[in-house]
Amino acid sequence: MDTLNTSSTLNTAPTLLGAADSAVVVASAAVAQTAVRSGVPIRRILMRMVLFSSAAALLVTTTAFCAYELLTFRQSSIQQLRTLSAAIATNSTAALAFQVPSDAATVLSAFKAEPRIRAAALYDARGRLFATYPRGLDPARLPERPGAAGYEFGLRDLTGFQPVVQDGQHLGTLYVDSDQAALYARGRLYALIVLLVIGVSLPVAHLLSRHLQHRLAGPILALANSARAVSDRHDYSVRAEPTGAYEFDVFIGAFNQMLTRIQQSERSLRDQLSRLGLLQQITRATGDRLDLPSIFQVVLGSLEQSLSIDFGCFLLHDPVGKSLAVATIGAASRAHAQAMDLKERAPIPIDQNGLSRCLSGRLVYEPDTREVHFPFPQRLAAADLLSLVIAPLLVESDVFGVLVCARRASQAFSSGECEFLQHLCEQVALASHQARLYGALQQAYDDLRQTQNTIMQQERLRALGQMASGIAHDINNAISPVSLYTESLLEREPQLSERARSYLTTIQRAIEDVARTVSRMREFYREREAQLTLERVDLNRASRQVVELTRPRWSDQPQQRGVMVDLRLDLAEALPSIMGAEHEIRDALTNLIFNAVDAMPKGGTLTVRTRTIGAADAGSEGMRRVALEVTDTGIGMDEDTRRRCLEPFYTTKGERGTGLGLAMVYGMVQRHSAELEIHSEPGRGTTVRMTFPAQEASMVSTTPELQAATAARRLRILLVDDDPLLIKSLQDTLQEEGHLITAAHGGQAGIDAFGAALKRGERFDLVVTDLGMPHVDGRKVAASIKTFSPTTPVILLTGWGQRLIAENEMPAHVNRVLSKPPRLQELRAAFAELV
Repeated sequence: MDTLNTSSTLNTAPTLLGAADSAVVVASAAVAQTAVRSGVPIRRILMRMVLFSSAAALLVTTTAFCAYELLTFRQSSIQQLRTLSAAIATNSTAALAFQVPSDAATVLSAFKAEPRIRAAALYDARGRLFATYPRGLDPARLPERPGAAGYEFGLRDLTGFQPVVQDGQHLGTLYVDSDQAALYARGRLYALIVLLVIGVSLPVAHLLSRHLQHRLAGPILALANSARAVSDRHDYSVRAEPTGAYEFDVFIGAFNQMLTRIQQSERSLRDQLSRLGLLQQITRATGDRLDLPSIFQVVLGSLEQSLSIDFGCFLLHDPVGKSLAVATIGAASRAHAQAMDLKERAPIPIDQNGLSRCLSGRLVYEPDTREVHFPFPQRLAAADLLSLVIAPLLVESDVFGVLVCARRASQAFSSGECEFLQHLCEQVALASHQARLYGALQQAYDDLRQTQNTIMQQERLRALGQMASGIAHDINNAISPVSLYTESLLEREPQLSERARSYLTTIQRAIEDVARTVSRMREFYREREAQLTLERVDLNRASRQVVELTRPRWSDQPQQRGVMVDLRLDLAEALPSIMGAEHEIRDALTNLIFNAVDAMPKGGTLTVRTRTIGAADAGSEGMRRVALEVTDTGIGMDEDTRRRCLEPFYTTKGERGTGLGLAMVYGMVQRHSAELEIHSEPGRGTTVRMTFPAQEASMVSTTPELQAATAARRLRILLVDDDPLLIKSLQDTLQEEGHLITAAHGGQAGIDAFGAALKRGERFDLVVTDLGMPHVDGRKVAASIKTFSPTTPVILLTGWGQRLIAENEMPAHVNRVLSKPPRLQELRAAFAELV
């Protein structure tokens, strides 16, 4: 279907005008390139460029405006036809509703006011032909069945289908066929205008180009003659004469200056080639050497022989002593070294001799040492060495030494030689740095291997947490009806027996533990958030509870196999409390007891121990730590198994194990800022110790109780979810609260129900929607609700609620996020606050 709109049509004109500019540039460049390749004179090139540029600009510009007009005409045709069709469709509702074809034909006769309408027809709700325009029209000219709503252009016509709807009920479809001969007539007119404009403009452009080519070609030809003379005779003393035109004189001045620089560059090029050869020679000679003395001797010998220096030596930096030490003196420089009383390993203070500039990474050149009032340059001047160059040995912004070169004459080093010495020092520094770099890389590689196992384990835990998030969502959906019905029965059924109430209370606690467990499935490596609310935990009490809960596993099941597990509780008296999540600690201890029992297939002793660590040495109670240990006398683990036992999915139990128990323990320890130690030897058992910080006064935080809030009045609530069981349980529970509930299965159904209620004048007080639903999710539902009624509160009830709240990812248009399984107290509090 044609999807043109006014804004896209208006935006087309600037785009086409920009294309006109690009076309002019491309046309001019193509003409010039073709002319140069074919050897065409510059006068003809200029004329062609003007003509082609003018023609291209006119063609693209006129075409752009013609296209714009045609696009606008097409859009207006669609808009007019849509408006007319909508009016006819509205007037046809009664005829279709009461099945009166004659009335429908009378309504269609209104198309006589629009001569372009060639044919029209009404189809009923079942797609059968109901009425035609003009009357008696051959049905073969009409579609057999109505198509999708919308309008599209054909080769000669514009056709479209307009739904006939009344109060949200689809009564039929209107088909319209409009002639578009006017569009093609307008296109032919625009094409004639384009040809006329180009035909008039090209002769004018030709006259202008003939006038301009004489003004431009003369100075260019004169400059070309000068360039030809230089090329033929290799005479760089030739200079072009000024023409009196400012732009051409600037160009000619630059041309003459270029010839002057070429003369200078030719002289310096020979010197640079010789120095480059020397640099390559020294680089090859030092490439096979690994010790600094031999590298330095090769470099100094080459400089004394090929660069004709009179004195050369290397000094190494001593950061501790803040001095430079003489490392190597050139063989031909020893006579000058004796005259200066300069020996190898002799220290030379840095600051006292003005050498700090070189140690900052800069090359220092002193053209006359007699004018430098520092001890080291004065020693050179006393030995008749008047020119001095000091170049740094620099690697990764670290100067570890310097090269000293001197000559007898003053101002004896050129800028090219100084540059050469700087490049040479870079090569020498690189060669001497290779051995140290290799050692550093080897150390870094060893450090990397040392931490590799820890990093891999952390990444596996993080990946497992992300995968478990989706599983947690499905589990939360499944247990939500059980949670709602259990809580409702406990609150509203006073006639329950004590046994039934006890069972329901146990079910409710089990559901809460399941909810907490699935919320931690993705938390294997997630650090505890600072805002996590902790509670006071008595490890002795928690240990007794876990021992009783796991009694079937460590007592009954081993006895069935004829083995005996002796469980011993060694609980410290006056044990300090800790701050933590008690249910997570109980789960971790349960996993450790299960692992200990599995490690003793022939029976043994299982010890659960608590104790205080660091109390005697600590200056205050806050320094103490509390340890919880599980020790068995089972088969133990070797070092490789002990190192990998915390990895997710790693197990030694075969088909019986999942490899997630210790990973969950590790995640709990990380979230509590605790420590986990595992000691094990094959054949001697295993001890797993969890060490928690003892409770401090500043750590105590109170958990706010959920206020027993209720809505002030009976509410009209829209429930949107794709889970039928959850919808039914929520509907039953909230209806018992006295609310009027409307349930919608799926996001689109919820949006439709809300819109239909608004049309009937029945407003919902709030909307409760799921997040993850096919096709239309909770975010789209919330956005649509806010579009209909910005003041209607929207509550997002989702199995991912804990993650959204923890990561502060409140979706747009949502007033509150609640987690599945839902709790009645949370729902009541949210209703009371939002309504």
